[in-house]
Amino acid sequence: MHSYNLFRSTKPDGLVCAVPEERSVPSFVVEPHWQFGGRIEGQDAPLGFDRKAAMEGVRFNGFYLFASFQKDRPGH
Repeated sequence: MHSYNLFRSTKPDGLVCAVPEERSVPSFVVEPHWQFGGRIEGQDAPLGFDRKAAMEGVRFNGFYLFASFQKDRPGH
């Protein structure tokens, strides 16, 4: 099971890029369009994150893009 670093799009599209900690962050994930959105591990995952899809996305691309339906929590 991977631990992922999350990078959230600064646009109102809700797009999130999940990158396993042992992988490099994709070159398209740059400020000001993306910001660090925290880390997930175990069962702690935002709404919209699919672990099976994440494993496949990482296998082929090195990262997993998904749309988050969870509102940002204060301080996160």
